[in-house]
Formats: sequence, C-alpha cells, structure tokens
Amino acid sequence: MDAQGRGQAGDIDPADQWVFDPNTGNYELRLDTGAKSASGQAGRRTAAPSASPAQGGRKERRAQERGRSSGNDRDNPTRELPAQRNRRAGGRAGHRAAAAAPAASTGRRKPKPKASGKKKALYWGAGAMGFVLVAGCTGAYFVYQHLDGNISKVDVGINNEAVTDGPVNILIMGTDSREGKGNDGYGDLGSVGHADTTILMHVSKDRTNATALSIPRDMITDIPACPTKQENGSTKTVPGETGVRFNTSLGQEGRDPGCTWRTVEKMTGLKINHFMMADFNAVKELSTAVGGVEVCAGKDIDDPKSHLKLKAGKHTVQGEQALAFVRTRHTVGTGSDLSRIELQQQFLSSMIRKMKSDDTLTDVNKLWKLSNAATKALTVDTGIGTASKLMDLAKDLSRVDVKNVTFATVPVLDNPDDPATVILDKAKADPLFKMVQADHSLTKTKKDKAKKKTKPATKAPASEVRVDVSNGGGPLGAAQETVDWLQNTKGAPLSTNAGNASTTLDATRLEYAPNQAGQAATLAEWMGLPQSALKETSGDAGPKVPMKLILGKDFTGAGEPVGPPDKTPDGVQNVNADNKNVCAK
Repeated sequence: MDAQGRGQAGDIDPADQWVFDPNTGNYELRLDTGAKSASGQAGRRTAAPSASPAQGGRKERRAQERGRSSGNDRDNPTRELPAQRNRRAGGRAGHRAAAAAPAASTGRRKPKPKASGKKKALYWGAGAMGFVLVAGCTGAYFVYQHLDGNISKVDVGINNEAVTDGPVNILIMGTDSREGKGNDGYGDLGSVGHADTTILMHVSKDRTNATALSIPRDMITDIPACPTKQENGSTKTVPGETGVRFNTSLGQEGRDPGCTWRTVEKMTGLKINHFMMADFNAVKELSTAVGGVEVCAGKDIDDPKSHLKLKAGKHTVQGEQALAFVRTRHTVGTGSDLSRIELQQQFLSSMIRKMKSDDTLTDVNKLWKLSNAATKALTVDTGIGTASKLMDLAKDLSRVDVKNVTFATVPVLDNPDDPATVILDKAKADPLFKMVQADHSLTKTKKDKAKKKTKPATKAPASEVRVDVSNGGGPLGAAQETVDWLQNTKGAPLSTNAGNASTTLDATRLEYAPNQAGQAATLAEWMGLPQSALKETSGDAGPKVPMKLILGKDFTGAGEPVGPPDKTPDGVQNVNADNKNVCAK
C-alpha cells in the first residue's frame, strides 16, 4: 500500500501528487499519476480515491457502448453526452499533437506555474498545542480528506460549530502524559496527563489580531464540577474542588479536557469554542517537519533536568533539542514554571513565523509531512473532530497577521501559604481579562492607529464633580457603595445616591452636558469607564445640575474598573510574536 492507500508499489512521493491549479490559486490532489499522456489525463483530478483510473475508463467505455446500442438517446441515461464527446475529441487532438512534437519533449512533465505570494495557502492554524500546533491546521488544508483517521477526539458535552462569526477562543493544552509512542522517558512516570502547558488563544471578531494567554500550571484556583463521558457511553460528573493546582483540572479524578475548558471559562469570563491537546512527541515531530525552529539564548544554558545545552546566541532546534528547549527552566530566569512559559512563548512565536514563511508554505513535501505529524499529535473536541473541519477553522483564522499576535502570561503572585505554588493577581488579571472579553487587542493594529484621536478635556478637581448615581443592573446596594467610595476615597462630596434606575442597562453609562466634560473626564478616569460609556447631551447644564451615572450589569464593585483598559495593564508579561530579538535569560 502506498501513501494514498492504493494497492500498488509505494514509490510515488505523496508530495508529487499535489498539483497547482492556476485557476484557483490552490494545490489539488491528483491521484491518477499513472496517466500522464499529453491527452490531458495527467491534469484530470479525481475525488474518489477508491476507484482507479483504469476501472473508471472501463466503466465509461461500457456506458458509451450501451448508449450507442440504444435507439432512443432520450431514454438512455448512459448515452454519451456532448461534454463527453468534446473531451474525447480533445483527447484525440492531444494525441495527434503529441505525436507531431519533437521526440525530446515526449513524456516531459509540464512545469507547474508558480503561485503569487498572496495566493499561496496562507492558512495559519487556530493556535498551537501547548507549544506548536499552529502548524497543524496549516497542513490540514492540503490533505484533510486523508488524515481524519489520525485525529483523536473527545466528546466534552459541548459541540460548537467549527467556524463562528464572532471572536474565537481556543484552549491549547500540552500534557505531561508518558502514554503514546515517543513519550516514554518524559514527564512523571505515573502521571495521568495533567494540563502541563495551557494557552488560551483569543482571535478577534474581525480576525485582525490574536492574544494568547499562558496559564501557569501551579496556580491555585477552583475547578468546577464537570460531566465526563465514560467508555460505556454514560456520563459521570466529577465533583469540583476549591483551592487546588490548575494543572489538576485535567487527568486528576478522571477529568477530561472539558474540565479544564470549564475551569478556564470560570477564571477568565471567556466562552471557549474549541480545544486542542497534544503530548511531548508533538514538539519533536512538528519542529522536525518544518526543518527546525530558531530560538535564542541570552546566556549559556546547561540544564541537567531537560538535558538542554546551548551556548549564548541564536540556534535552530528540532526533535529532542526542541523538546528540551520548551521543557527547560532550571538554568533560565528564576528557575520557575513562569520562566519556562517565556521560553515556550519564544518558541511558539518563532514557529508561527516559520509556518507563515514562504519556504514552508511553498514546500508541498514539507507540508505533507507536517500534516501527518500534526494530525497524529492532535486530540480535539467533536466540533473540529475531522481534518476538513480543522481546515475550515484554519481558513477562517488565516487573516491574522503575525505582527498582531501577542503572547501574555496570566498575572500571578507568590502563594504565602505554599511557596511551590502561585495565586491569581486579581488587580492585574481582571483588567487583562476584561480587555480580552471586550475583544481589545494587546497589540496596536493599523485599525487602532488609524482612529482619530480627540483632544481630552481638562479634568475637573474632585470637589467639583457633581453626580447622581443610580443602580441600573449592578449588584444590590451598588449605588450607595459607589457614593461612599466617591466621597470617602476620591474626595467628591457632591455625589448622591439616586436609588434604582427606571431601566436596566447591560453597560454602565455616564450622561453629561458639554460644560460638564471636565467632570466627566475625572469620573471616567476614577471608574475606568470606556469611551463608549460616555454620552454627551445637547446644551449646557445649569450650575448645580448633576451628571447622571447609571450602573449597568458590567459594574462589579466600587473602585474596580468598569471597562477594559486601552492598553496592556502595567506589570503583565507579554511579547509580540513578530519580535525576533527575544532571548532566554
């Protein structure tokens, strides 16, 4: 059996069976490699790998003979149609032309036209597994019809469509399981496969940017109860836990990827669309398939735990060395998992750049190998449980420019009760989560830079801020809590409680007159109100007329920002995927 599953000698390179179609700008699979005559048979594609060209020819001749023997073409469904006659005529003409051609040109394959850079298959995958699954969906574009059997899937009780019109959130997990070919010798011998590396990839609604949030495995968090499918088809609910390590959301107590899915949703407030999971071997196979990934060491690295030895400077790593790079931590940074996350982000960024480069996208043989490696490494949810669905997802996300992909780490603090773990830094994490929830990019895109900047109003002093606060959807007592905070913390004595609003609002709103712009600017800064929350009325207000602040459902508490920040919060570790000068220190 050859690479296409046909019962013949496997001496045909699978990459040679992909032919560029200048009409579509894409590569197409050609299975009839044995028919390369000038009659045009070599250019004919087939969508049915199970039927050989010879079988198809015999069937067509029998059908034509039956058609000629029938006296009534109208009643004969197998008669030769005009299109068939035209093809036959073209074939005969092709044979005559071939016979008249010089002998030196006989049997020579027609050169494949080169695709323009814009028309090449720039189908970047939806994310990367814990480390490198960006590669997976790219290759799936070419071979999705033949790779379904490679993909493993888990029914987590959530079956979303492969493609959506809104933002896309994909949970990427790398496990420490030693099960499976190529994983022996790594991770904990008795591990059930914990969430060793977890990245939440958020892709914006307009597909102009993406944010990848790395979640520390040793962070203490709460894991909600989650239903898990059993081998006999029944569903078992695994009880939730509070105050445990994040990485136990997978594997521990029989938890499946759906448990990690629900844990991340609860933590971030983001609705996840899909998950992708892979193991140690995926890093080795994928890094080798693309011909290596460039990384940088800011100093000499000699880690006896991961067996990584690198001199300071740039290196191209693949296979075992690539895996050692993403696993090392003892001789870089603080020696913690947080330092390892930065190495993984550097590796991922470089992998994305490599996958988007022309030397990968135009190398069909490389893409073929990459597709096999990626799909064998993947375990996904049922919503993207086939190679064709992965291709659809990759096509949808292909518009994201690597310049607008930002990696960030969820902010954490040392756990005072356990130095081996960390806890969520809510002061920094909550604004970061709100920023992603609002679909705001951590990277300034061309669209952001093109926005007209208005001159900000001069802020009024606290003593002049006059506002009536009403509750239109916030927590019980939110209006009075806000007034107390304004008066006692911000020194704004002219704030009053206006009770409950007559309407319920999803988003907090501040109504002010043109001559109250300074007061509005001060209040907006205090409360972290987004520009969309500010509503200027027509006509100036009287000297003692207050502004109106209506707290909506997005209000969580006095002193907490209502809207997302305009830029990445201070103190949040982040790196742009297009930055080629990042080195491990």
